[in-house]
Amino acid sequence: QVQLVESGGGLVQAGRSLRLSCAASGSIFSISSMGWYRQAPGKQRELVAIIGSDSNKKYGDSVKGRFTISRDNAKNTVYLQLNSLKPEDTGVYTCYADVRKIWGTLDYWGQGTQVTVSS
Repeated sequence: QVQLVESGGGLVQAGRSLRLSCAASGSIFSISSMGWYRQAPGKQRELVAIIGSDSNKKYGDSVKGRFTISRDNAKNTVYLQLNSLKPEDTGVYTCYADVRKIWGTLDYWGQGTQVTVSS
């Protein structure tokens, strides 16, 4: 089994920064992609950022230029640096890890961490 634990969420004022972390543990041979999604109240879940095992990155349009994703493969951890935060960035941020198995890959998800940006 694999567990993902997020940390770093909280309440911040607009324009400030936060750093989220997500550590994967358990039965892990290797991890393909890792990333973050978010969901605001009354809205659909949306992609925030993804980083591949080759460090290739993809960002959602609304966070490009403000958020930065990175990973530490030795620690099976993905990070999300959130800069220039806006009230519309408020939501539950959930990380995922695409874990390689002998037969393929399987996605695991964290519990989510709340980010609230006040104006």
